[in-house]
Amino acid sequence: MKRSITGAGIPAAIGPYSPAIAEGDELFVSGQLGLHPESGALADGVAAQAEQAVLNLGAVLAAAGFGLHDVVKTTIFLVDLADFATVNEIYGKAFTPPFPARSTIQVAALPKGGLVEIEAIAKRGGASG
Repeated sequence: MKRSITGAGIPAAIGPYSPAIAEGDELFVSGQLGLHPESGALADGVAAQAEQAVLNLGAVLAAAGFGLHDVVKTTIFLVDLADFATVNEIYGKAFTPPFPARSTIQVAALPKGGLVEIEAIAKRGGASG
C-alpha cells in the first residue's frame, strides 16, 4: 500500500504532489530543489542550492526510514550544464560507493527559479548491497 511521506525539515510541496511515495521497500522521491524547509526560499547560487537539495533529499529519505545509502537511482536537473562540475562535486560528497545510477539533464527552467533539482528512487538495502 502506498503512503505519502511528509514531515519536519522537508520543504512543503509547491503543487499537487507528495514529497515522496513509499511502496513496500521502495521510495520514490519527488525532485528536491534547494529550498530552505522553514522559509521556502531558495539558497543563493547553484552550489548552495545543490547542497540544500541534497539535505532536503536526506530529510525525505529519513522521514521514510531510508538513508542516502539506499538510493539506487537519481536524476539531476540543471538549468545550465556549465554547473555540472560544481553540482557533481557536492553530489560526490553526499553519496558513497557503490554510487547510485544517475542521469543529469539540462532543462529550460525549474520551479521558483531554481538552478538544480534532484529526484531519487531508493530501495531498502539498495545501493549498499
